[in-house]
Amino acid sequence: MQIRIKKYLIAATALAFTGTLSLPIQAQSAAANYPNKTVKMVVPLTPGSGADIAGRIVAKSLAETWKQPVIIENRPGAGGLLGTGVVVNSEPDGYTLLVQSASYAANPAIYKKLPYDLKSLTDVNILGSSPYALIVSAESPYKTLKDLINAAKAKPGDIPFASAGVGSSTHLAAEYFNQTAGIKMLHVPFKGSPEAIQETIAGRTAYYMAPLQTAISQIQGGKVRALGVTSASRAEAAPTIPTIAEQGFSGFDIGLWVGVWAPSATPQAILQKLNTDINRALGDSEVKSAYAKAGITIKPMNLAETEKFVRSEISKYTKIAKDAGIEPQ
Repeated sequence: MQIRIKKYLIAATALAFTGTLSLPIQAQSAAANYPNKTVKMVVPLTPGSGADIAGRIVAKSLAETWKQPVIIENRPGAGGLLGTGVVVNSEPDGYTLLVQSASYAANPAIYKKLPYDLKSLTDVNILGSSPYALIVSAESPYKTLKDLINAAKAKPGDIPFASAGVGSSTHLAAEYFNQTAGIKMLHVPFKGSPEAIQETIAGRTAYYMAPLQTAISQIQGGKVRALGVTSASRAEAAPTIPTIAEQGFSGFDIGLWVGVWAPSATPQAILQKLNTDINRALGDSEVKSAYAKAGITIKPMNLAETEKFVRSEISKYTKIAKDAGIEPQ
């Protein structure tokens, strides 16, 4: 009887050990065969948004590389929380991904309780970034950034600035500028960038921190004047516009970036393949050209760099919101 028990235990132990060893092998096999069907990229924003544009350009390149369809599914609503939730609740197999803007990093500072845990998603890569442009009406008395700052200091809390909504990335970017410049202004939120731009053109608000992609046509058309861009260096799409940093605010840098995420239980081998293949796509000449036309600067990163960047951005937006006295909703 003892001999039989020993044989049973040895066999069971061997089976368990074999099963444990097979897990990494299965994961590697899944990665080697990945993808073998359609990959869906969920964009929790409207078509034509920065995340949508960046995602579609890369999706086309990935589809050509993988020989599999890569589709964009727009699921806007609740500040991007709706579409993000779709990905959180999807199978962690690499076939449903999130393509989101900097709102991903801003949302934890804006909402008291997110409908998902940030740990439910894993950072995959950063597709690119585009700066904001601080725009004023073409008829505005503010010809330079210094003019605007001096006026705001003379009337603290009285001069209005526009945003695309309370807690939006445009709101937080503007608050970051106000804090850096040491000024207090009156926040006037609107229902999206188009309305905020129109109100600024009409002169009803002093300035709007507009995504450069959104405002470039109005800048080129002479309807608004850009006093500065928020990137560390001048934007390729608008090289004549000085940076805010070079106008006395060294180190000032905030942008509207776009990233990719996957459910956290996705096998590491698949995450690595996604990161590598996305970086390869970002190096493609057609992708580079399309991004340049859209005013997007490519920011390829490895997995560790991506995680570090996203954590840093979450900390940045949390501090901006706290310093601005923005109460989480």
